[in-house]
Amino acid sequence: MNAVPLPIPADEIWRRGPDDEDPLDRIASALRETGYIVLPAPLPPALLGSLLRHFRSIDRARFQSAGVGRDQEHQLNQFVRTDEIFWLDKSNPAVVAYLNWAETLRLGLNRRLFLGLFDYECHYARYDRGSYYKKHMDAFKGSTNRIVSTVLYLTPNWQPQDGGELQIYAPDSDTVIEKVAPRFGQMVIFLSEEFPHEVLTSNRPRYSVTGWFRVNNSLGETIDPAR
Repeated sequence: MNAVPLPIPADEIWRRGPDDEDPLDRIASALRETGYIVLPAPLPPALLGSLLRHFRSIDRARFQSAGVGRDQEHQLNQFVRTDEIFWLDKSNPAVVAYLNWAETLRLGLNRRLFLGLFDYECHYARYDRGSYYKKHMDAFKGSTNRIVSTVLYLTPNWQPQDGGELQIYAPDSDTVIEKVAPRFGQMVIFLSEEFPHEVLTSNRPRYSVTGWFRVNNSLGETIDPAR
């Protein structure tokens, strides 16, 4: 992924914490030790506001019903999920800034954890009232190229009664180990092959940017990653 000049300075995108800890070190340590991390506010408010405005500016007809599986196995299944998605590219300055943030994270994780992450794909996800995504895995060991998952929440003024939390389960278990509120600006990052998770029923519109860092499984003229 080639970097594009940031509309927001890089030192503002990646802000150190009050203890001067490198945020990339903190994320890498959490993925190494527990496999996931919840970040209360990793991105500056100006960028979050720009992403939300872009999200809201997109014609609803351009969102597509989300499916289950990839390529030939992809199918719509409203028992499993009822959200709608819009795949992102570099046509919007706010998305460019976010993708540059993700690129810095990709490089940082590769340096610290030697994951071999090749690229990053992401989409807006819209959950209307009553929408959900049942317990699932983003990847299955040995059969996919998704390695690290990210979810950035853009739901303004979220309240506990609004629902739509992300429940993360212990590997190979029904034990809930984390319940992440879709609070504006909050982000969760986790290992795709390790953690089953689900989006609980939302009681109001819920917005997010969902993405995956992937490895390159291309063979000959068959290009992978592919959506």
